[in-house]
Amino acid sequence: MDWAEALKEVSVIESAGAAREIACIEYDSRRARRDAAFVAMRGGTTDGNRYIDVAVAQGAVAIVTDSHDAYERLRREHPTIAAARVEHGRRALAQLSAAVLGHPERKLAISAVTGTNGKTTTAYLLEQMLRSVGRKCVLIGTIETHVGDEVRASEHTTPEASDLLKVFADGVAAGATEVVMEMSSHALDQERVWGIPVDVAIFTNLTQDHLDYHGTMERYAAAKGKMFNGLGTAAPRLAVVNLDDGYAGMIKQAANACGEVWTFGVKSICGPQPDYRTENVEFSARGTRFKWKTPGATVEIESPLYGWVNVSNLLAASCAALGRGLSRDQIADAARDLKQVPGRFQVVSGSAEAGFTVVVDYAHTDDALRNLIALGRELVSARGGRVITLFGCGGDRDRTKRTRMGRAAAEGSDLVVLTSDNPRSEEPMSIIEEALVGVRETATECLVEPDRATAIAVAIRAARAGDIVLIAGKGHEKVQILRDRTVPFDDVVVAASILKKL
Repeated sequence: MDWAEALKEVSVIESAGAAREIACIEYDSRRARRDAAFVAMRGGTTDGNRYIDVAVAQGAVAIVTDSHDAYERLRREHPTIAAARVEHGRRALAQLSAAVLGHPERKLAISAVTGTNGKTTTAYLLEQMLRSVGRKCVLIGTIETHVGDEVRASEHTTPEASDLLKVFADGVAAGATEVVMEMSSHALDQERVWGIPVDVAIFTNLTQDHLDYHGTMERYAAAKGKMFNGLGTAAPRLAVVNLDDGYAGMIKQAANACGEVWTFGVKSICGPQPDYRTENVEFSARGTRFKWKTPGATVEIESPLYGWVNVSNLLAASCAALGRGLSRDQIADAARDLKQVPGRFQVVSGSAEAGFTVVVDYAHTDDALRNLIALGRELVSARGGRVITLFGCGGDRDRTKRTRMGRAAAEGSDLVVLTSDNPRSEEPMSIIEEALVGVRETATECLVEPDRATAIAVAIRAARAGDIVLIAGKGHEKVQILRDRTVPFDDVVVAASILKKL
């Protein structure tokens, strides 16, 4: 694309240098090449302006910077390089990437999910519903990325705009017409999704998490609310809001800008009845069954998913699917064949033969732990089994939730095994001690083992017939992040190996 044409889509403060052809936009100087424009932007942990010389050495033919000093130095030291100065680096990254890629975001209907818990499951369920009626989809989320039938690894819940738009472009080339994506609070606050036109916006819930970044729950909620206002675009056509959540009122207020607002809920606590709700919910060995009450019609829903959390996730996905044009009967048909999300209440193979159940789940907040443990309790109560919960807390993250997680785990379990999650730069035992404060507020027995593999073995070997072992915190993750290295680690693989030895 002609450089001068691309710059027309950006609010440029000043620019210099001859127009030239640009084939791609990069924010990582190591990926810059002869036909690339490099966007140097200030971030939370580093400043891309420090790497302008690297990008030039790599062959970048144009530089965009959000720094006056960097721009002046660039003009002095590299006068032949096309240069532009902008106020917002991330916005420029999004706008230039969209222009160079031919605006793939305008060729796709985008459904986006935000919330503390349930984003991944809701996104997976919605994608399955859309695919059930023949629609080709792009899925972007925490576990993996789907481009039609191709599965790719995901590095971030919500990538930077240029990476996101490249996936969109690949999806358009593959014939996709729909996008289902998770939008994290970090991505919304940092404007990584600037210029992405959301058609259906879904809010699952808000519980304490990421306060190391946001500082307060109010700022955390405000970041989530940005999705419902539109970031550099019109507000979504439809907002789907969980009325069961205590922050529903704040999200609904943000969603006033949307064309329509639909509410859903299982046990509404925020005033009026939700527009879309459940009646006669029944759990069995085959899964879940309930009546889906919608304006003007009631539909019988059966699903192999289990637990109240999944009822809520299924309601969210069903409302979004309805908003994307599926009929109620098509949604009911799709619900019967839904598949479980990896690392979300994933039963480990081999546990049935041992006489008890071992489950791996991503629960990493106190609210998610309570929900997970409540589901485990439901499953073992009929046969008098115990709930054994293994968990840890992540290092370099919100420390205030550690005591709350310890209390949540101990209040609902018969035995707690406290271990490491991803300790990162912190000492594992220091993290464990903070979580132990909450555990010690109860009389529940607790075993401490910092080594996660050993701890999983301890938890499984403590189980008796009829028990359930909940391995919480890492879910789908395939590595463990330590102070000095990152090592391969998969809770499912480790647990399966221990069960095989038993």
